[in-house]
Amino acid sequence: MSNETLALTPDLYRYLREQSLREGDLLRALREETAQHPKHSMQIAPEEGQFLAFLVRLVGARRCLEIGVFTGYSSLAVALALPPDGKLTALDVNQEYTDVARRYWRAAGVEERIDLRLGKARDLLAGLVQSQAGSYDWAFIDADKVNYRHYYEASLTLLRPGGLIAIDNVLWGGAVADPADETEDTRAIRELNASILRDPRVDLTLVPIGDGVTLVRKRPPADHGR
Repeated sequence: MSNETLALTPDLYRYLREQSLREGDLLRALREETAQHPKHSMQIAPEEGQFLAFLVRLVGARRCLEIGVFTGYSSLAVALALPPDGKLTALDVNQEYTDVARRYWRAAGVEERIDLRLGKARDLLAGLVQSQAGSYDWAFIDADKVNYRHYYEASLTLLRPGGLIAIDNVLWGGAVADPADETEDTRAIRELNASILRDPRVDLTLVPIGDGVTLVRKRPPADHGR
């Protein structure tokens, strides 16, 4: 048997969803509404949303960070997984997209768990780093790719030791493995992937779900370099 990851044929992908996906009615309605949006490809797959919620529950997260909201599928999945006193700080630059998200958060009864902040993510993160470093349990990065390295560093600073970062689109449709692809976004993701591999501050694994998700665990200082 090959050691390579199993290729998902359409039939196998359908089976994967049928046998593992527990997508609630509101999540499905949001996904279907977003599918009509001109930029619908920005939405994560439903099995990835379930995976993110699983991770939040697994680490017992109470304080979460999301960089890049779009119409809110991932933030809704995460907020539903949080305990009643949990909080998700969600950063985005587009009010039109996030107005859709707010509508579904409200319908799901989790709007109070989500602190939506609109503006440039680099500026918003700078403010958080000044006042809340080391206080987050979990972070999800799914925004503009050219700033991924900055978002990673800021999220790592905001995370407590043992906290988890999930980074979306790290396979970028396969472009990262194409040496002929030197577009700005592809280079940014490729460089981030390489830098995380060498980063002694973290444990990591790259999971081939959706468009590729890298999971990064922040090591306690005493474990750096192990």
